Amino acid sequence: MLRRWPHKRERWALLSLGGGLLLHSLWLVSLHVTHTGVMVPALIGMVLLALALWGAAWQRWVHSRAWRVQLWRWGRWGFALWALSVAAYFVWLTHIGTGRPVDQAPQAMVVLGSTALKGKPSPTLAQRLNVAYGWAQQYPRIPVVVSGGMDLGQTVTEAQAMAEYLQARGLSPQRIVLEEKSTSTYENLVFSAKVLRSVGVNQDAPVLLVTSDFHTPRAGWIAARAGWRNLYAAGAPTPLYLRYNAWLREYFACISGWLFREY
Repeated sequence: MLRRWPHKRERWALLSLGGGLLLHSLWLVSLHVTHTGVMVPALIGMVLLALALWGAAWQRWVHSRAWRVQLWRWGRWGFALWALSVAAYFVWLTHIGTGRPVDQAPQAMVVLGSTALKGKPSPTLAQRLNVAYGWAQQYPRIPVVVSGGMDLGQTVTEAQAMAEYLQARGLSPQRIVLEEKSTSTYENLVFSAKVLRSVGVNQDAPVLLVTSDFHTPRAGWIAARAGWRNLYAAGAPTPLYLRYNAWLREYFACISGWLFREY
């Protein structure tokens, strides 16, 4: 005879965890943060809520056929292994630092774009720009490339929004070089290399790359594939309320980058 599942404590645990994941994801969506790292937790939350509410019926349906029992068992093991891989990736991110430290004066800086809504940088992008501004003050003669194309539904490119943000902070517009065609990290780095060559900086020159802290490993791998040979990384902190969703998105981005041979 099957043990009735879930029991009261299990149901409350599923409701609490599932509801928390779903509500947090919906809150981020309300802030116009919509990417894999938000949608996957939302989906997991909905599944947990469904199990809390209809777990007994699901259990009866699964156990009515032997092959369903086996498939359910494999699915649980697969999910557990996936969750362990995500946890291992998160632990790795906490220990890698923010990339190669700067030990010689860069000849240029490249700032990678992120979401810009209505011409305003997102909190993540604003952090990158704040870090870039600090480095621009330390090296006052180098050009600053802001890299990012047009987001879906927007009328201003990421690069334009970044340039306006830096100018509002006091950076001279003569130092800012726009790269407005890219739609991915790979394109950021390939197109920025072309822009830098047009101002006399080649890919052998020391260049400072500014991006988010969690993004520095993948950006470095892609840069190496794209021909950058003397790149330094400066990682900007990620706001806490976005951090783990951003890490999850980056987890999937690392997998897709490997599959599509971006590095």
